[in-house]
Amino acid sequence: MTTVIETNGLGKRYRHKWAIRDCTLSIPEGKVVGLVGPNGAGKTTLLHLAVGLLAPTCGSIAVLGGRPGDGPAQLEKVGFVAQDTPTYAGLTIAKHLRMGAYLNANWDQELAEGRIDQLELNPRQKAGSLSGGQRAQLALTIAIAKRPELLLLDDRRQRRGQRRAVLAPDCRSRAGL
Repeated sequence: MTTVIETNGLGKRYRHKWAIRDCTLSIPEGKVVGLVGPNGAGKTTLLHLAVGLLAPTCGSIAVLGGRPGDGPAQLEKVGFVAQDTPTYAGLTIAKHLRMGAYLNANWDQELAEGRIDQLELNPRQKAGSLSGGQRAQLALTIAIAKRPELLLLDDRRQRRGQRRAVLAPDCRSRAGL
């Protein structure tokens, strides 16, 4: 069975505190996986390691058979929506989509525009004037329109339980994506 994320003895330390220690896991392709735990349990740190935003202190992590964030080909394989649903306040929705198309070789403009239309968002509206939920939907649209093999979502909206989700490739259609 093919794995989308595999770790072995993975650890990440910030100064004197371990965020993750001795994490060994294997997430198979075609599964939806949720990371559940209290604040400070290391869920966001694990996702940041998986997309290459952080480097491990010890151990190893492989994502889709490669090192996280290791060049354009590896970056194209993974879509990520961070906790803060990053968007640029001064850019319109349309400019976000243009930027997505420019930065992503597998960009699906029809999917992106269709999703924005379905959400009843005005492409001329600036991201800074959107509600938090609308900004989250814009960030998700950008992540899925790049047509990644793996989609990682760091969802902070579920304050109790702090749910985090990993979506594997063939789960996109079942998840309504």
